Amino acid sequence: MTHTAAEVASDVSDHPALEMLARAGYAVNGLLHLLIAAIVGGIVVGQGGEADQSGALQAVAEAPLGGIMLWIGTVGYVGLAIWQVLDAVTGYRPGRDAATVADRAKDVAKAGVYAVLAWTTWRFASGGSTDSGQSTADFTTTLMGAPWGQALVAAVAIAVLGVAGYHAWKGVTRGFLDDLEGNADGTLGRAVIVAGTAGYLGKALALAIVGALFGWAAWTTDPSDATGLDGAVQALSGNTGGAVTLSLIAVGFVAYGLYSFARARYARL
Repeated sequence: MTHTAAEVASDVSDHPALEMLARAGYAVNGLLHLLIAAIVGGIVVGQGGEADQSGALQAVAEAPLGGIMLWIGTVGYVGLAIWQVLDAVTGYRPGRDAATVADRAKDVAKAGVYAVLAWTTWRFASGGSTDSGQSTADFTTTLMGAPWGQALVAAVAIAVLGVAGYHAWKGVTRGFLDDLEGNADGTLGRAVIVAGTAGYLGKALALAIVGALFGWAAWTTDPSDATGLDGAVQALSGNTGGAVTLSLIAVGFVAYGLYSFARARYARL
């Protein structure tokens, strides 16, 4: 029965329709990162804005044909979530060795992230909205109120910093090339490699700051200190050092957005 289920999952994951949805999800992810970069850049020059997924989705919702784009994004993220789950079930790796337990766990974690993005995008597509910063603060408040709450928030900080480290490692080692079809000297080209490297390093920097804020919230026992990416950006704004850091984050998010467009075309699916 297990073998049969794995075969069915493999057949579904290879279906052209699901692959098309997954690629659409990567493209939408690229667009959102470019919008977040634009918001961060605006904050650097004093324009304000909400520099996270909610702010980017609100910008899409207010654009011409934004509603259609949000529905496409919702379906694309759902496709990515389903594909990651099926990838975890089958252990399939195009052109690579079979997945390890760690690979499968990573696929499940990614599926969870894409499912959350699908839900958030759906909220905006259906006329609602969310506040990512407030949601993060509420989540931290809930954790803080649980037994060993301070330790739980500290564990979240360590986990986020770990993800930041993983992004940095993937950017420095060019590990993201394993996710793409082609090679550095042929199909992909230097532009994709530069965008991927800068993009992963930029995201690593942003995640490291978010993780540090979670750590500070655990230290001070003040959940309001943990407000996600937008809170990190707002905390950095208003001083010279912060402006430089925000500029680096903005450039990194632009690079990651462009890399995501390339991934929509060249992803191993």
